[in-house]
Amino acid sequence: MKLLAAVVLVAGLAGVTAWGGEAFAGDEHMGTCVFEKLTGQDYKFCRGDLEVFYPELGDVGCTYIPKCNQYRKRISKEWHSPKIAYPQADKNKKYVLIMVDPDAPNRANPKYRFWRHWVVIDIKGTDLRAGKLKGHVLTDYGRPTPPSQSGYHRYQFRLYEQPAHEAISLSPEEEASLGSWPLERFVEQFRLGSPVASTQFLTQHHSD
Repeated sequence: MKLLAAVVLVAGLAGVTAWGGEAFAGDEHMGTCVFEKLTGQDYKFCRGDLEVFYPELGDVGCTYIPKCNQYRKRISKEWHSPKIAYPQADKNKKYVLIMVDPDAPNRANPKYRFWRHWVVIDIKGTDLRAGKLKGHVLTDYGRPTPPSQSGYHRYQFRLYEQPAHEAISLSPEEEASLGSWPLERFVEQFRLGSPVASTQFLTQHHSD
């Protein structure tokens, strides 16, 4: 996931103090950012080297989005969809990318799990290897916008191999609402199986 590369990149752009792949805390007003890695079960979700790049931040896979430099505000209000790359993609296959928030409205009481943020199908392996997300969009990208005082939310990216000749679509009921999306049923219905790669980042409301 090239976390070190991301930290070093931001170090050059925003004055982050990086040391051996770790970022150290400092005075935010002095331009020092902390890029903290996920741990425990949150870390274990990240597998397969799926890369998610946002401007200035680099690959945000398996990290917390820091508040400094207004990064949390910019990822929620300014930046468009990230660049997605999967270097291990099979050139002869197609893929499905799904982005969801399993913590809506909060992690302690996720009664609207899963909140659907992005669904793209028919992505060619050759494009994924090159970091070009071309395909048929079923759900337009929705920026991460965790509610105020709702704590950290996980924003998960799940990449599946798309079965050949499978016509994937959302039902009218699914299209009518982003929240409480039955992700597992969707995966089972279209025989997607387990993700070939997955990653996530955590962020919270920019004012918290």
